[in-house]
This record gives sequence, C-alpha cells and structure tokens, in this order.
Amino acid sequence: QILPVAHTKIHPDQKLGESVQQLLLAKIAVYLMTFLIVTVAWAAHVRLFQVIEFIDDVLALLNLACMMIITFLPYTFSLMASFPEVPFGIFLFSVCAVIIGLIQAVIVAYGFYHPDLLNQQIQVSENQNFYKRHILKIILRGPALCFLAAIFSFFFIPLSYVLLGLVIVFPHLTRFITWCKTKIVGQRDEGDEPHSLETFTFYLSEPLSKERVEAFSDGVYAIVATLLILDICEDNVPDPREVEEKFHGSLLEALSEYGPNYLAYFGSFVTIGLLWFVHHSLFLYVKKATRLMGLLNILSLAFIGGLPLAYQLTSEFAEKSHNEIEAIQVSCVITFFASIFQFAIWTTALLREMETLHPSARYGGKEHAFMFAKLALYPCVSLGAFFLTCLLSEFSTAIFHLMQIVIPFAFLALRIFVRISLTVLKSVMSLSRRKVVLLEEEEACLSPTET
Repeated sequence: QILPVAHTKIHPDQKLGESVQQLLLAKIAVYLMTFLIVTVAWAAHVRLFQVIEFIDDVLALLNLACMMIITFLPYTFSLMASFPEVPFGIFLFSVCAVIIGLIQAVIVAYGFYHPDLLNQQIQVSENQNFYKRHILKIILRGPALCFLAAIFSFFFIPLSYVLLGLVIVFPHLTRFITWCKTKIVGQRDEGDEPHSLETFTFYLSEPLSKERVEAFSDGVYAIVATLLILDICEDNVPDPREVEEKFHGSLLEALSEYGPNYLAYFGSFVTIGLLWFVHHSLFLYVKKATRLMGLLNILSLAFIGGLPLAYQLTSEFAEKSHNEIEAIQVSCVITFFASIFQFAIWTTALLREMETLHPSARYGGKEHAFMFAKLALYPCVSLGAFFLTCLLSEFSTAIFHLMQIVIPFAFLALRIFVRISLTVLKSVMSLSRRKVVLLEEEEACLSPTET
C-alpha cells in the first residue's frame, strides 16, 4: 500500500513544502485509510476461520480467490492515491472490498452447509443459525459500507471517503454503543440464551489473540524491509553503457556515486529492524492483548509502512536536494509516531498489568525499567533530532546520520546503563534506610535515659 506514496517523484529543485501539499498529503491520507480498512478485513478473516476450523478443496479454492482480490488492492489504492478526485479509483477499491466480502459470505454458507467443517462447539449446538448470522454480520458490515461508497463515488466523492472511513470506525462505534446501552439499561439476564451460546459469541467478540497480532505485525515488518532492497535494486544499478563511457569500465567508481543511497538504505533498515526488535521484546512480556492494544499496534504498523517513504526522501541527499531539512523532519515524524504508539501499547498494558503482562515485567521490576528505556529511546531521539534540525539547519544531514549511527549502540549499552542506574538507586535507598534505622536506634537508646 505504501508504494505509490514512497515512489512519488520529487525533483531536487522542487520545494518539498509544495510537494507535500500537492502530492504527498493526499496520498498519505489515502494510504492510512486503506491500510486501516485492510486491517479490518484481516480481522474479519481471522474471525471467519475461528468459526470454520477445517478446510476442504472447495474452501481452499474460495480462500485463494479471496487472497487474489486482496493482493490486487494495492493497485486500486495506487489509482485512488494518484487520482483522488477521479471516481473510478475509489469505485474499483470499493468493488474489490465488496467481492472479498461476498466470497467470505460464500465460505460461511458452504461451511454451515457442511457442519463437519465448523468449530466443534458449533457442530454440537442447536443454535447454528444464530452463529451463522453473527459471523455474517461481522464479515459483511464493511463490504456493505464499501458498496454504498462505490455507488456515491460517481455522484459525491467526499461522501464515498466518509463511508470508507466508517468501515474503520464502525466496529469501535458499535462496541461503544453496546457499552453505553449496558451502562444505561444494565446487563442482560443470563437465562436469555444458552450458556454455550454466550461463551462462543463472547469468544468471537474478544480481542484477537496475541499470536495473531504478532504474526500480522511480523508480516508488515518483513514486507516493509523487503521494499527497501527492491528500491535499491530498481534505482541504484548503473547502466552498463554509462559505466563504460563515463567511468571507463570501473564499476566500483560508478557505484561510489550511489553512496548516500546505500547509507539511507542501511539507516532505514536498521530503524525497521530495531523497531521490530522493540516490538518483539514488548510482546514477549505480554500475556494477552486487549482491544486497545491491538488498535495502537495497527496505528504503529501504519507508520512503519511509511518508512520506505522516509528512505526515498533521504536517499536524495546525493542529488544536493533543497529538501534535506524537510526530508529529515518527515523521517523523524514517521519514526516518532511508529515508536510512540509502541510506547502507548506498553502504557496501556500497564494499566491492566495483572491481565496483560507477565509478573517479571509488571511495574517496579527490573525488566519493567529496561522495557521502559527501550520503548522511550526512539521517541526521544527522533523528537530530539527533529528539533535539532530546526535549530541547527546547516548540520541537519550530519545530525540525521549521527542519530542513525548512535541508536544501535545505544540499544547495546541500554541494559548496562539501566542495571547501573538501578544499582545506584538501590544503594541510595539502602543508605537512606540505614540512616533511618540508626536514628530509630539512637532514639530508642536515649528514651530510657530521659525518663
């Protein structure tokens, strides 16, 4: 989804401020919206296969057709991003979303027609029609809004974008309305429905498992890292004729002109790798992901997907672009939001630490302090680099590359620093406790004499 944004061509003599307004801003907004819509579709797909646990040849082919349409979505996004005011792009995207929903509905119908493919609890249940309606409601609410967006795209495009935005917020909106009804009306009586029915529908309404969140996140990180090297292969291989004529057959000399591009690639890859490392470390301590933690994780991944754009901007330093400061600031902003949402996941987990975190990482432990330091490193450094480039614009490139070089070493030294800090803190606290004990003993010795 990020490719149309990352491959926006900005001439070195063109001001980035104008480019952001004319080219990048609309594309970034469309990218974020479509990325979040895809995550909603992914969540619905996961729910679908919580109900259908076994796959035969027909279901495998139907799922393959669904995957084919999903892999076509980035092309429709490219049309939307490049021509935001032309209805065909948003129409094609919406139609693809509708087709995906219809295929998933056919999978549900086929699964319930062959009950042996269903979840064991549903197979023995007398309320299969309820389960069928429940999962169809989860699957089809997004495509229904996309169908309306496709219709209105030819009449009033802004309304189509509003409807697509509703696809993202609708699940959260329905939960909020349900919560309000519960607070106003009160809980339903437990005798209204069979216990087994309540248990399974509650399972479908639960947040996605920690393992599914991690698997999806790892996939995003892997794709983003791959996109970086694809850009290197596409744009930084010299033409053989140019090597022969301009550099007299010296490939090494020809490649030296791409030095800043390689530096930008390694810097961007290290950023992605370390953010993945922090994400992995964070979820090692998580027992259960709440719904808010899942939402924050998706927002973090949306900005992770913007890192190829940061690479494209910073790789232009070799061309003496007038946009160095703006490019660095855009990169710092992307990195800041990608990392601050990770920090927000940790903060949210701490609010319900008995439910979400392993005991070793709960508030007050050694691992808690180390995790806090790891999660705070990238937000602090990227924010500091942003403001330093504003104050010291002449050294903006040096500041940016220094940030990229220092952070890996900072991660290596972080555990040592945290351990030393905790040891010093414990020593200070133990000394203060000893003084308190000595004072109490002196008071105890003096008190009989005084009496």
